[in-house]
Formats: sequence, C-alpha cells, structure tokens
Amino acid sequence: MLDDLPPDLHRLETLRMWHALWLDRIDAKIARLRAEGEQQACAVQQRVERAPEWLLERGIGHGGRPVEVHCGDCHAAGKRRQGISAEEARRALADGVPACTHCRPDTELGVLEG
Repeated sequence: MLDDLPPDLHRLETLRMWHALWLDRIDAKIARLRAEGEQQACAVQQRVERAPEWLLERGIGHGGRPVEVHCGDCHAAGKRRQGISAEEARRALADGVPACTHCRPDTELGVLEG
C-alpha cells in the first residue's frame, strides 16, 4: 500500500484543511458555471421563442433593396435580414421580391404566382 502522507497529525490536518478549501473553491466554480449554462440556455430559448415568422433579406449597402423573402426558420437566409409580419411578406412577394426556393414562403403564405 502506498503511504506517502506525513506521519504526524498536525501536517495531516493541515493537508486536510488545504484540500477542503480547494474543494470549496471547485464546488463554487462548478455551481457558477452551471448557473451560467442555465442562463445561456434560457437566453437561447427566449431568442428561439421570439424568432420572427417571416424574414426579408436585403442587399448589400445601407438601406439595401429587398432581395428575398424567407420563412423565419430558413437555413438559407443571409445575414442582412429583418423580421416581418405575414402581411408584409405577402406584400413583398406581390411587389416582385422573389421567394426563397429552399423554404418556399410563397407556398406557406398561400401566394400564387401568375
């Protein structure tokens, strides 16, 4: 059996106290990281719940012209986008803004071409 601990009670008690203090620090950090993880998960959930139902993607530049209409959860929507209402999405499609070919917002909104 490996016995590399000090032979006297005083040093053993000192080691025990030192390790207890470290365990307290480790437990406190674990609790803090768990709380931060829960807060981040909650923030992500709130962002998902507040995701717009429809997106309008815009072109490059300040006030870029609309280039495509997307469903709110479309993976193909670019970075230059803004959330819009269903009525605004229908109006954009009627004004000639193309519908995304991946998520097909025109089909979802019941807008027929022609």
